Amino acid sequence: MEKVWLKNYENGVNPEIDMNTYSSIAEIIEGSFDRYSDKPAFHCMGKTLTYGELRTQSEKFASYLQNNLGLSKGDRVALMMPNILQYPIALFGILRAGMIAVNINPLYTQRELEGQLIDSGSKAIIIFANSAHCLEKVISKTECKHVIVTGIGDMLGFPKSMIVNFVLKYVKKMVPAWDIPNALTFHEVLLQGNEKNFKRAELNQDDTAFLQYTGGTTGVSKGAVLTHGNIVANVLQAKEWIKNAIKEGEETVITPLPLYHIFSLTANCLIFSSVGALNVLITNPRDIPGFVKELGKWKFTAFTGVNTLFNALVNNEEFKKLDFSSLRVSLGGGMAVQKAVAEKWKEVTGKPLIEAYGLTETSPAACINPLNIPEYNGFIGVPIPSTELTIKDDAGKDLPFNEVGELCIKGPQVMKGYWNKPEETAKVMTSDGFFRTGDLGFMNEDGYLKIVDRKKDMILVSGFNVYPNEIEDVIVTHDEVLECAAVGVPDAKSGEVVKIFVVRKGNSLTEEALKDFARNNLTGYKVPKYYEFRDELPKSNVGKILRKDLRNESNA
Repeated sequence: MEKVWLKNYENGVNPEIDMNTYSSIAEIIEGSFDRYSDKPAFHCMGKTLTYGELRTQSEKFASYLQNNLGLSKGDRVALMMPNILQYPIALFGILRAGMIAVNINPLYTQRELEGQLIDSGSKAIIIFANSAHCLEKVISKTECKHVIVTGIGDMLGFPKSMIVNFVLKYVKKMVPAWDIPNALTFHEVLLQGNEKNFKRAELNQDDTAFLQYTGGTTGVSKGAVLTHGNIVANVLQAKEWIKNAIKEGEETVITPLPLYHIFSLTANCLIFSSVGALNVLITNPRDIPGFVKELGKWKFTAFTGVNTLFNALVNNEEFKKLDFSSLRVSLGGGMAVQKAVAEKWKEVTGKPLIEAYGLTETSPAACINPLNIPEYNGFIGVPIPSTELTIKDDAGKDLPFNEVGELCIKGPQVMKGYWNKPEETAKVMTSDGFFRTGDLGFMNEDGYLKIVDRKKDMILVSGFNVYPNEIEDVIVTHDEVLECAAVGVPDAKSGEVVKIFVVRKGNSLTEEALKDFARNNLTGYKVPKYYEFRDELPKSNVGKILRKDLRNESNA
């Protein structure tokens, strides 16, 4: 049934990719350096790096790792930074040197940072100065021997770099004091790294490129081993998908999601770089007024994000005044796109919000809607080239069309396995080579897939399956609801019942009014029994609402 989707194509998308096109991510990156040398590659806070400058800087960085620190191919190097220019310099240097990049959320606590450094066995780390105090407390417990610290303003040029770093540290007090012996600055590394001594590593598709840790939104974070071949595949798959919607060397993509997250890493940093696009890095997308002000400076052609971010933007009056005439691709992923948000996005921008689907373990893209669909359709799309999808029951049997089961994926973008966790790997791989996603959904006769929810998030009310996504999709359509989250809580009579957490647009919405709205729009057993208004909901680093935290809190 996985090939049904082919009949949907009228735009010349090939059903298969040629994996012989590139041997590694480094080859893709270096091809862009050659073709787009004088074109802008990354912009942040008023400073732009061209592809030519990025080549030189990444070679200096790679040379320092190889020659000054004595690191070798296969060594793990951690990156712990938000969206700043230092990130692509360091990342491309690590990959071109044949080392393995370990992305770490700069908001991690000491415990989380320690756990990931120990698990990955990282020998070096490039860390945001704001997070260095956490590293100071745990580094002695890890194998990490080399520390490179960078301030947010380091690549902005004199005198702006000094001013920005000074204000953040001494005026805004955003950089806690830290003391790590022998720590280097990013400037020192680039000054001492000699690009002439850089030796490009011999790489093939079987070599590991990333230890990309899962979000841990429904369980313990695990390191997905993503090879150069996995990422090459996903770049080729996505390029085939978007080829008729973009113009190589002319795109400007807005990058608000952190590059250390798999969605932004592959889609923005790698795929758009492979076509010579300019990535406009947004360092703090939670500052919506500042974000919108930055957007006003650009004739952007592409925009990627998550539902909560799109929702915040379309509810901002200044965003509605922007010029969207150049926008051609709006891509939502990372979490379910809600119909109300997609419709509002189309109303404000005049362009459809295209939903895509993937996971850390699939590098990440597996399904994307055709880019020429006029409206939001409620589906995550159809399988991208060289990708097979099927719906299985708990026993591993393939289910027919329109029957809900677990979405399973096979393709060259599926991870090699979980780092040092063979038992966990075995749990998610089927005997016929499919990866079990943990997402429940179904496929219709046209090959379109719909996710109904995470398997772990499903609520069982008196024997009936209730999917939080459906509840949330309904509640968020209320005019006075900004965002919400539904979870299951224990109930003596029904086993479980629905509890809804709501962020209001104002203070006038009452619990009784929301209950009436739910009763009018949901079947009885789906209507939330408990309602709680909050100023905000817990979110992951990319803005995904953490139902797990709300569920644990409610069940404590």
